[in-house]
Amino acid sequence: MTLKLTDIVLTYPDGDRTLTALDHVSLSVAPGEFTAVVGPSGSGKSSLLAVAATLLTPESGTVTVAGYDVSGASPADRTRIRRDHIGIVFQQSNLLASLTVLDQLLVMADLAGRSTRQAVKRARELLTAVDMAGKQDKRPHQLSGGERQRVNIARALMNEPEVLLVDEPTSALDHQRGEQIVSLLAGLTKQNGVATIMVTHDLATLAMVDSVLTMTDGNLTAGAAAHLC
Repeated sequence: MTLKLTDIVLTYPDGDRTLTALDHVSLSVAPGEFTAVVGPSGSGKSSLLAVAATLLTPESGTVTVAGYDVSGASPADRTRIRRDHIGIVFQQSNLLASLTVLDQLLVMADLAGRSTRQAVKRARELLTAVDMAGKQDKRPHQLSGGERQRVNIARALMNEPEVLLVDEPTSALDHQRGEQIVSLLAGLTKQNGVATIMVTHDLATLAMVDSVLTMTDGNLTAGAAAHLC
């Protein structure tokens, strides 16, 4: 499995109590598999993504990304693994206002130390894949919300990650554009052979994923719970 979380426990202090965000959570996502995680706000979905992204260290359990056990990794090693093996699509696109669409992708390659010629070729291929090739010289303020999210996805794939983590990609989009974005993610997951987890409240898009998991009070179960559907 490209991404594997085993028996993860994550807690937070909450006044004089301890809040359990992830309660012995396990999941595996294979290359080319598109998994959605649904659940009410505060159920632990964002914590799950943060642990998978190596941004948070759980109290116990193991996290394996592209064959690397990151559970005991140093901060520097976590940064390297995240840079080289994980792509993150944030809820807000967070594009750099001063950069063109093409440069949004090239800056990721620069951080990874990739050659400029190869990076430009890769960036143009990705922009074509997300139907943004004709707007590579535009800046974020010249793009629609759906277009910014397409650039956000291309940027996350720039360094050829094995794992793609997606946080509420349709939250700021209308229904039609939201479906287009999830359809795009589904296609790119298969084409690039990445293991994709998408946290979402948009239940209308679940038909496009391979599997659905539900978070409830820090517990992860298979399928979409009836009260959510």
